[in-house]
Amino acid sequence: MNEEPAEVAAVRPGEELDWAALERYLRGNVEGLAGPFAVEQFPNGSANLTYRVTVGERRLVVRRPPFGEIAPGAHDMRREHTTLASLWRAFPRAPRALAFCDDHAVIGSDFLVVEYRPGVVVWGAVPSSMADQPDAARRIGFAVVDALADLHLVDPAACGLDGLGKPDGFLERQVAGWRRRWERVGGDAGALAGRIDGIGEHLTSTMPTSSRTAVLHNDFKVDNCQFAAGEPDTVVSVFDWDMATLGDPMVDLGILLNYWPDPSDPPDARAVTPPGLEAIGLPTRREIVDRYAERTGHDVGDSAWYEAFAAWKTIVVLQQLHSRWLRGESTDPRMAERGELIPPLVRRATSILAGAAG
Repeated sequence: MNEEPAEVAAVRPGEELDWAALERYLRGNVEGLAGPFAVEQFPNGSANLTYRVTVGERRLVVRRPPFGEIAPGAHDMRREHTTLASLWRAFPRAPRALAFCDDHAVIGSDFLVVEYRPGVVVWGAVPSSMADQPDAARRIGFAVVDALADLHLVDPAACGLDGLGKPDGFLERQVAGWRRRWERVGGDAGALAGRIDGIGEHLTSTMPTSSRTAVLHNDFKVDNCQFAAGEPDTVVSVFDWDMATLGDPMVDLGILLNYWPDPSDPPDARAVTPPGLEAIGLPTRREIVDRYAERTGHDVGDSAWYEAFAAWKTIVVLQQLHSRWLRGESTDPRMAERGELIPPLVRRATSILAGAAG
């Protein structure tokens, strides 16, 4: 069994903030803080910088964008705050936002403060607290898709989120927007650039017609879900809401499928899943699609297009992260390796689209 990664660690060199300014802000804007101030970093994410702040007996989560140039619409802390300030009322798996700051004099960027929730995240193994339970991995997998389905059944207007996005024309804007993001970093992709351009063109020409609207997480995957220790049947928290919006719920399902390992995958197709996750006994992608359809009642006939779209978006994100490292804007050594993950995703997206066409 793979060793479970630590939840928090010392702050990575180069990702320190102005801790004194942050402490002053928190004590002045979050009620009930008293006692010594300490900071650790959540080390397992690769996009936003996320810290666990302890003040006396209280723990908080502070999130800000990464350093360097940010793509328009990415790492939107204000959007995450707007979502989490309201969604928890209708979707208890959403942590509650406590504060938002757009004064860059504090830590150099927008940031938000969210309640901290204890629990376990599934990375490359069944958590030790669940390891002795029968079919734990299958139960974990179905709990994840159930959480996604339940999110998509939330009425945005009922929790004050009907203004979160513009659902009309959502899919068209998504594809066009990601093509623009790719154009900004595609020059760093070398010989693969033409194939990646071609995937974007294919997705544009075969885009499904979408009529449903739901609250979208937009980065829904196993390791953005948290479980209570020893409880594999229910996701208790979902993290990383900075891309949340209103739109076609199938986009979220495609994202989940893109990150979901399947026994039929060749080894290099698992590039974006935590190592070892494919071996723990999760449900298959087909089972995930069927479970989602059963729980929501939605038509899932175009799921392959959405899965390929998610793979293509991941290609763009990986190139953005790798390009940030190439420009010296990130000190995280993992960013140096992100470019190596792109070729298998190109092959996978191409294969999915070919299968859908056949």
